Amino acid sequence: MTTATPLTTTPPIAVDKKESTASKAKKKLTSPWASLAAIVIAVLWTLPTFGLLISSFRPERAIKTTGWWTWFSDPTFTLENYQSVFDPDAINLADFFLNSVVITLPAVIIPLCLASLAAYAFAWMKFPGKNVLFIAIFALQIVPIQVTLIPLLTLYVDLGIANTFWTLWLSHSAFALPLAIYILHNFIKEVPSSLIEAARMDGAGHVAIFFRVLLPLLTPALAAFGIFQFLWVWNDLLVSLTFAGSPEISPITVQLSNLSGTRGTAWHLLSAGAFVSIIVPVTVFLLLQRYFVRGLLAGSVKG
Repeated sequence: MTTATPLTTTPPIAVDKKESTASKAKKKLTSPWASLAAIVIAVLWTLPTFGLLISSFRPERAIKTTGWWTWFSDPTFTLENYQSVFDPDAINLADFFLNSVVITLPAVIIPLCLASLAAYAFAWMKFPGKNVLFIAIFALQIVPIQVTLIPLLTLYVDLGIANTFWTLWLSHSAFALPLAIYILHNFIKEVPSSLIEAARMDGAGHVAIFFRVLLPLLTPALAAFGIFQFLWVWNDLLVSLTFAGSPEISPITVQLSNLSGTRGTAWHLLSAGAFVSIIVPVTVFLLLQRYFVRGLLAGSVKG
């Protein structure tokens, strides 16, 4: 007699629900409707800048009597607006533009250097009161800038550094440090401890670990926050109005504010000056866009 062999059934393959959900979400993000919505948002976001660019090259009479969109039916160009804002004997926007560069670069570099060192200390060093101090730094993010302006101004006067670039550098750096430390700390904390321990086994100290191991990994996060800080400082008006007491150290935003106050009807000058002011941050963002995206997506190290 022959015995029948039992039939073996293959168990059904379980489908990972999380993976299927992620794939569906990815398909939604890459769908034609999502692409169309992104294009519409980009056009609407760029339209005011495009109108400002056209207005900056239009004659004064055309700006005051017609809208910028009428340029398509009556295209007229002039360089008198830019010649007026860069005239050394009149508005002299070039000096204020240079002041903005002098203010912005140190105000970006100083907090990045200090915050990266502090973030490493909070993440991988042990010292008394570390947790309490980190909570205090985190809480400083909710303190309004306005309540610190008068005390800081009094302190700068007492130190004898009022009406100098130091007041702007120190103020912007102090306002940026809490957020910078918090962001970089979270990034450094995501680095596997095995990587740090391996460096210690090779005899590396804290200085070598920071500069040789962590600093290359921190580049995306540093670039992302550096762009944020650059845009914030370049477009700042409140801090500059408070601490820049003389035109010799005032940035371009202060001069544009003066133009809108004293020449409220000079739209041809305001449009040209405003476009000069925004061309630098727009250029910086476009050139460093890939670093900005990498910094936002970074936060872990894959082994």
